[in-house]
Amino acid sequence: MKKNVSLKDIAEKVGVSTALVSYVLNGKMEGRISKEVAAQIKAVAEELNYRPNQIAKSLKTNRTHTLGLLLADIANPFSSQIARIIENEANKLGYTVIIGSSDEQVEKSKSLIQLFLNRQVDGLILSLPENSEEIVSDLKEKGIPFVLLDRYFPEISTNSVTIDNYSAAEAAIKHLQENNIARIGIVTYETSLFHLEERLRGALESCNGNATVGKVRLGNIEEDVEAAITAFLNPENKVEAIFFLSNLLAISGLKYLNKLQVTIPDQLAVIAFDKTDAFDLFYTTITYVNQPMNAMGVEAVKLVQQAISGVPTETTVNLQTELVIQHSTTG
Repeated sequence: MKKNVSLKDIAEKVGVSTALVSYVLNGKMEGRISKEVAAQIKAVAEELNYRPNQIAKSLKTNRTHTLGLLLADIANPFSSQIARIIENEANKLGYTVIIGSSDEQVEKSKSLIQLFLNRQVDGLILSLPENSEEIVSDLKEKGIPFVLLDRYFPEISTNSVTIDNYSAAEAAIKHLQENNIARIGIVTYETSLFHLEERLRGALESCNGNATVGKVRLGNIEEDVEAAITAFLNPENKVEAIFFLSNLLAISGLKYLNKLQVTIPDQLAVIAFDKTDAFDLFYTTITYVNQPMNAMGVEAVKLVQQAISGVPTETTVNLQTELVIQHSTTG
């Protein structure tokens, strides 16, 4: 087996001390030694294919430079997109990200968080399922650096990054009303998650009671979405538009509307919360609420880094969305 190159090997080849090699490769003592010597040390390190001993470095600094990212469902386009953004942002700061998906299960969330902690991650970014208050309180009590992403629990004060879900839903409904659409069907999940409750509250209060709600169970999305749409299209109380409160609900809904040969927007207007590439396969462009994904990822990494550094904050970052108006509501 090929021997790992050490700082001593580089020092001997250059003819300097091991300490000096360490200082140069760790970016220290800049301006205090000649540029020529520093350049020679870096060149020899590259020539010998030197790789730092991360385990030894972690023992010395008590940091592993890793983050644990827990997503609710990696199959959801929102989760996969935000994971990429967080990974890229963390890499800029020298962190590696370990990713896990809870599949909306509390017990699996607990197991994955424990796995992250066993791997000695420096901090956690968490998008938790409903009924996870105990997890949040436990992490807070133990002083573990973490930030909640997208989903949060307002009764527990902690670092979190989310959007103004109420205003986002309100803007979507007002857009429909400005297009003389009054009777609106809303499709949402059957859940106690605060961010989804806020979306529904914003939509309902903007409708002034002139709305019908269809609730969908997590494990029964396709069947429940179809049942909701069937009720919305009942001739006795037919809606003029449907607002889907997540992109997965919208995908299922558009598939079923296509099957029923309901033309959009001629027979029915449609708005979705979140964009997904699947919309590009539909025959008309879909109006959607655009979440500031990049800003959410950047803010989450920034907050968790501050927590790791010992900055005593409990900051809620509440970002604004944008309504992207397309053909599904303006035909």
